[in-house]
Amino acid sequence: MWIVAAVLTMFCFGINNMIIKITSGKGLSKVHMQFFFYLIAFFLMFGYGTVVGFAAFNGLTIVLGAGIGILNANGNIQMSKAFEKGPASLTSPLISTNTVIPILSAALIFQEHITLIQWMGIIVMLASAMVIQYVPGSGVKMDYKPWMYRVLLSVGSFGVLGVLMKTSSHLHIDSINTLVCMYGGGAAYLLINSFIMKEKWQRTEFKLGAMVGCISVVGYSCYFFALNTGVASIVFPIVSLSCLVVVLSSCWLYKERLKMYQVIGVISALIGIVLTKI
Repeated sequence: MWIVAAVLTMFCFGINNMIIKITSGKGLSKVHMQFFFYLIAFFLMFGYGTVVGFAAFNGLTIVLGAGIGILNANGNIQMSKAFEKGPASLTSPLISTNTVIPILSAALIFQEHITLIQWMGIIVMLASAMVIQYVPGSGVKMDYKPWMYRVLLSVGSFGVLGVLMKTSSHLHIDSINTLVCMYGGGAAYLLINSFIMKEKWQRTEFKLGAMVGCISVVGYSCYFFALNTGVASIVFPIVSLSCLVVVLSSCWLYKERLKMYQVIGVISALIGIVLTKI
């Protein structure tokens, strides 16, 4: 069941990334969209928690949850800035390597046992994620130092985020409490960013942010379920295949054709998922 939850998380994150891709270049603030998505998600989780009941809150829950929310928001912001400084064909695959950080932490810090076949599946999925996203560019100019700086910040943010999520599940912290603190902390962080950037607020940002927020609640709920009941070292690479959703959606919406190496990447990704279940 946890494999299904991880795959559902992959689809939810992929859909959200696709929405961000579709809206890029439309004059919409990514900070404002994320703020509304965090705010809506916060109210949804707080309302759900009020109905079913919260576990006792403590300082560790608040710090971990807020940390996850801030890191996720910062990772997305840094990723969007990296796209502005360098080619997406290099940026996306590099940022997807952040998955290695929580995978290694799960194996080394939390002593998760992974068989040789499962390791093969993990490596195949990571390689597939990079291949699927890669689009060869020719003569693309980049502002190298700022680009690499943004890429590293994004990789670090998403990587540490994964470690904190695994830590939360390892300590058996209630996922509802964590999600409330995550969305609340992220919303506060983004609100501060919006005041600093002083961008114009638009109604479309609220609508799209609300949509992404609803999808995010489903995605992160499944994410925590998968981490709590399954093997984190397998969950993380499955979630990293959210790029597969973006690529296939682009083919459907924009009539793009998959290149042969991307077809091989999709097939190998599915093989990797199968190997992790053996």
